[in-house]
Amino acid sequence: MQITPDIVLKAYATGIFPMSEGRDEPEMFWVDPEKRGILPLDEFHLSRRLRRTVRQSPFTIRIDSAFEQVMIACAAPASGRWTTWINNEIQELFTTLHHRGFAHSVEAWEGEELVGGLYGIALGAAFFGESMFSRRTDASKIVLVHLVARLQAASFVLLDTQFITDHLRQFGAVEISRAEYHSRLSLALSEYSDFSLSGRSLSSAAVLQSITQTS
Repeated sequence: MQITPDIVLKAYATGIFPMSEGRDEPEMFWVDPEKRGILPLDEFHLSRRLRRTVRQSPFTIRIDSAFEQVMIACAAPASGRWTTWINNEIQELFTTLHHRGFAHSVEAWEGEELVGGLYGIALGAAFFGESMFSRRTDASKIVLVHLVARLQAASFVLLDTQFITDHLRQFGAVEISRAEYHSRLSLALSEYSDFSLSGRSLSSAAVLQSITQTS
């Protein structure tokens, strides 16, 4: 059966997500982990050092200006990771979903160079974080901080990280059971949030104020 963008959206709404064995692998498979990683938006942890860095605004943060570039960068080999689960079909599906307003990117720019970013899918009041990359110190951390502030400002209630990494754990990410995840997902999908915030960008000051009010 051909996988379509609509099938991908239905999959996320039922708690599963696609992966592949590698960039050049043609096949996709569906994943429904027993333990699910989430980052509680009202318990986001921001260290003092990173707070200072965000305040200094070392990068220009943009939303949805280079979605496909972010996906390509996330799929590229990196130190300690020589393969990826993002194959060409997943990239094409998510790019289509981006054009339809469901998939989004948060990007860190240094001049005209893309140096960090993340992407994911927004459904209802849930955001499903897919992958991130960094080519400068703290770039991926800063885009995550901006993502969380944007989700808070738009009244999202669920940030799904799929799995837990040390990188995410430092921000307060936790594992929950599949049953609890599905319960939270159902609640999030019953509500509506606008990731785009009507095109508004958030300043570093607004980001830090939002994070401080909820953490």
